[in-house]
Amino acid sequence: MKKIHIFCFLFTSFIFWGQNPVDFKSVEALLTVNPTEKSISGNITYIFEVKNSTDTIFMDAKAMNFSNMQINAKNIDYRSTNKHLKLYEGFKIGKNKLTFSYKAQPKQTLYFVETNENNVPNLEIWTQGQGKYTSHWLPSFDDVNEKVIFNISVTFDKNYTVISNGKLKKVIENKATNTWVYQMQKPMSSYLVMLAIGKFYKQESTSGKTPLEFYLAENSPEKFRFTYKHSEQMFQFLEREIGINYPWKIYRQIPVKDFIYAGMENTTSTLFSTDYVVDSIGFNDKNYCNVNAHELAHQWFGNLITAQNSQHHWLHEGFATYYALLAEQEVFGENYFAFEMLQMAEQLKKASKNDTIPLLNPKASSLTFYKKGAWVLHLIKQQIGAKNFNKAVKNYLKKYQYKTVNTQYFFTEIKKLTSFNEQYFYDKWLNKAGFDLEEAKNSLKNQEQIKQYFEVQNLESKSFEEIKNIYLSILKSDSYHTSKEEIIYQIATIPYGHKKELIEAAMQTNNIKVRQAVAQTFTKIPLEFKDSYETFLNDASYSTQEIALIHLWKNFPSEREKYLEISKNWIGFTDKNLRVLWLTLAYKTENYQTETKENFLNELISYASPTYESSIRLNAFDALKTIPFYNETIKNYLQQASKHHRWQFAKYAKEYLKKN
Repeated sequence: MKKIHIFCFLFTSFIFWGQNPVDFKSVEALLTVNPTEKSISGNITYIFEVKNSTDTIFMDAKAMNFSNMQINAKNIDYRSTNKHLKLYEGFKIGKNKLTFSYKAQPKQTLYFVETNENNVPNLEIWTQGQGKYTSHWLPSFDDVNEKVIFNISVTFDKNYTVISNGKLKKVIENKATNTWVYQMQKPMSSYLVMLAIGKFYKQESTSGKTPLEFYLAENSPEKFRFTYKHSEQMFQFLEREIGINYPWKIYRQIPVKDFIYAGMENTTSTLFSTDYVVDSIGFNDKNYCNVNAHELAHQWFGNLITAQNSQHHWLHEGFATYYALLAEQEVFGENYFAFEMLQMAEQLKKASKNDTIPLLNPKASSLTFYKKGAWVLHLIKQQIGAKNFNKAVKNYLKKYQYKTVNTQYFFTEIKKLTSFNEQYFYDKWLNKAGFDLEEAKNSLKNQEQIKQYFEVQNLESKSFEEIKNIYLSILKSDSYHTSKEEIIYQIATIPYGHKKELIEAAMQTNNIKVRQAVAQTFTKIPLEFKDSYETFLNDASYSTQEIALIHLWKNFPSEREKYLEISKNWIGFTDKNLRVLWLTLAYKTENYQTETKENFLNELISYASPTYESSIRLNAFDALKTIPFYNETIKNYLQQASKHHRWQFAKYAKEYLKKN
């Protein structure tokens, strides 16, 4: 998962001394989803093998009702608890067939999201198995070591699209419904099973022999282009870099409303947040590339091979984080990669004051699993060389494909090729808390732009007159933007008259990031810089436009109407950041369209309602605080938000309610 998005707590529902006596091979699930009841029901057929004598077989099944329970075509005795399905009889040593029907109304993992944006009803249904457990909506296995071939068929309203794992074998058409039949050919852990139901548009492509499918909830060529920009390039790069072809038969990506995380790497079918659905301008601020590459890398690291338990979770997230950055390096260059690695190192060092749980611990933070894990891989690669590293990774994947692994398995493959100092990495990086920032920096210091960045940082203690010409030279050069941003932040408190030449040079770079740094640092805008500052309103960055509009509105009250007219049609990201800001400023501006002021407020209030995604609602609630405005309608919306499945949003709403 991307950066700080998901980490799992994996529990075992099969507890035996020695080898697990039961091996579930495959499942055929014919499911029906009922959006009115928010329920799911189905007919299930599992094929399993009993290897050794046992008196009970367990499956994970949360709060489900069962009927028609048979093994090998005979009715059997069973017990259903709130957590498990327990089978006591009817099975034999060797191959067995289990069939049953079930129904559930999951309180988590299967989500029904209904919005009504622009008075257009929209229903999306999707699942999230990692960290929540698929066993809430499908009788399955919370233990990742039980890998099964999942074949899912779903009956639903034919006006929708239904997506699950594997290849779509066929669609059976009925009068009002269709049945979508999906098939997998290889086994996977249950947390990777998925469903997504919605009114989606699709574009198709291929990479080699692999079909690629890209989905959106709207038929927008521009948003398809920029949301999925570089997808084929990164797919091809990861196959080359990893050395093993994509291990499944198809790959698709689907953005869904109010998704809990940035993305989730369900086998063959990644789900991700609509926050990453962007146009050409949004791409410059918040693109999907890193999440895209991260979830794709998981198709090898996590899906093809799976950590035996959460102690070794870094084998998923560290690898996915590192390989995602390698894919981005292919797209954006070496400087991008080096500065992303440096940023991660600095973040880890800062967090290490309070984050005291080591990497090889099931209770480690997501930051540790993701970013420290990525750094461990980078340092190993530097120690043993890229050629040996790539060969070890390839051997590791080939040897344990469709199986579960632990850290030692990977280290053993490295030791077969090199005199790898395994104990050093266990002692220094895996079993020890903290982060050695200096070692990380030393590994990057030979990169020219990183070297320059460190030099700029070291100049901060000198007087402005000593460093002015050096900074001016860098700002006028083709140096990477990070050093230029650092200069802008360092001179933030210098009076404009003294630094004018540097600011003009920064503005002329036409680099979005450098110009955004200038926009941020001028909370008070000198009159002589006003005309130049106004050009930020035209930058191809929704973030820069937001910063500039706020600062200009605050600094020049007499020209507020001019700025509002310029920005009146802005929308911004999918969270409507610019529209919400405009409504707020328009409502606060005296004598501006006084006859429609109530309309501004009412539109703002509507964005706080449950008819919109939580990201839009959050912006609206924040805006209403600044007006300030609070009434029974807002209170009701907050109460509804406090029960939302996105826990961060629910927490925000609860805290808001406490203060009113």
